[in-house]
Amino acid sequence: MPPRLRPADPAAVAAALAAHPRTKADSKLLTKHFMAVLAERAPGRSVEVRVPPFAAVQVIEGVRHTRGTPPAVVEMDAETWIALATGELVWGDAEASGRVTASGQRADLTPHLPLVED
Repeated sequence: MPPRLRPADPAAVAAALAAHPRTKADSKLLTKHFMAVLAERAPGRSVEVRVPPFAAVQVIEGVRHTRGTPPAVVEMDAETWIALATGELVWGDAEASGRVTASGQRADLTPHLPLVED
């Protein structure tokens, strides 16, 4: 896992999730937190998940990539990522509405979402 991607303090995550409206700092904290959780739960290097400008992480076992564009790329904005990670939005709806851009094998993150635990 990239050194800057670590799960955040649970109290900070709860506070950021409860914030309405959410600040840029809240979105950054939640994006990096949920990217770190995804990296822990779905280790690998075959899919690159990008949430600009906050984070990118390579996850999911499969064809390893070392340079250039990985075999699969998923990109979305922070609010979409947070909604997917928390279960407020499902993958199919996000993709159908154009909120997610996904290409390549294994680019469907459905088996790994949501990331919150009940």
